[in-house]
Amino acid sequence: MTTTNIQTPVRLARPETTSSAMTVVVLIAGWLIPGLGHVLLKKPIRGLLLFVSIVSMFALGIALQGKIYSPNTGDLLDILGFVGQLGNGILYALARMLDWGHPSVQIALADYGTKFIVCAGLLNVISAVDAHSLANGRKAS
Repeated sequence: MTTTNIQTPVRLARPETTSSAMTVVVLIAGWLIPGLGHVLLKKPIRGLLLFVSIVSMFALGIALQGKIYSPNTGDLLDILGFVGQLGNGILYALARMLDWGHPSVQIALADYGTKFIVCAGLLNVISAVDAHSLANGRKAS
């Protein structure tokens, strides 16, 4: 009598996912304060590195007399710059409230400063989305 050895397929375990409310909190917190989303996910070193990088880029842009865009301009490049700078979260709000930056770019260094501020905002958005992906379990730590 022969026996057949039938094996059941092995199912790979999915990484544990957190609740959808927590993923939204991590996304918004990471956008408002650079690196906070990673800190909430118990990755403080990554969060601190992101915080230092983004705030340094933003501060360097302000020190170089970069322009802080306002939301009511009609020029397409100004709108894109505004969206990029809005990615800085609370840093952008502080810059608008405390009147940091310059209203117009008059020297070449100020143009570089403006680009630093926009890049800091885009990096912050990428960081917040990364924290969201970690919270969802779509990305392994």
